[in-house]
Amino acid sequence: MACRVAVCDDSQTDAEYVLELLNQWSEQREVPVQSETFSSAERFLFRYAEDKDWDILLLDIEMGEMDGVTMARQVRRDNETVQIVFLTGYSDYIAEGYEVEALHYLMKPVSRDKLFAVLDRALEKQKQNERCLNLDLSGEMVRIPFYEIRYLSVHQNYVTISAKREYTVRRTLAELEQTLDSRFCRVGRSLILNLRVIRRVTKTEVYLSDGTVLPLPRGAYEPLNRAIIRNT
Repeated sequence: MACRVAVCDDSQTDAEYVLELLNQWSEQREVPVQSETFSSAERFLFRYAEDKDWDILLLDIEMGEMDGVTMARQVRRDNETVQIVFLTGYSDYIAEGYEVEALHYLMKPVSRDKLFAVLDRALEKQKQNERCLNLDLSGEMVRIPFYEIRYLSVHQNYVTISAKREYTVRRTLAELEQTLDSRFCRVGRSLILNLRVIRRVTKTEVYLSDGTVLPLPRGAYEPLNRAIIRNT
């Protein structure tokens, strides 16, 4: 299946240049790409309202009435997996990219090697987003995408998986830990955290992106911070 990429830039020259690099990457990596260019954020969002199946967005920041960051906020409301890369001539907007979980910023003029490296990362993240935790619940197979899982916690002989909703299973945390990947970190005896959703860590608590605050076991602060750094 082709990787779907949108290039959104109000400069036709810049858009054509990025599109040419994208085609070179596609040929070199032997990754089929279906690409489309948009001259404004509004034009993309009009298309996005009917078709949300995009893998990578390469967004100029400084555009017309709506800038790329504002557009990205609207996309993120209902799309957690699309990879967003900002293209800009200024560094002033970098802090705002954290709000929409941008994969990277590339300064214009875009470097071929840097764009290739970012596209490689984006493709790898897309593959990771396809992985799921499979649970047998009352005779029904439930598949929970890894990216939706915030944490797993133990209560007596049961484990609760906190995702878009909660799932409780009679299995050990160790068993479930074996099925997860490197984005998850075991914290003490009763908690596994998705490192990608952690926003802040103190000596006693961990704050998640959805506002959840969990107690941090004694001695877990430094190992958890090391795990976050390795996973960055």
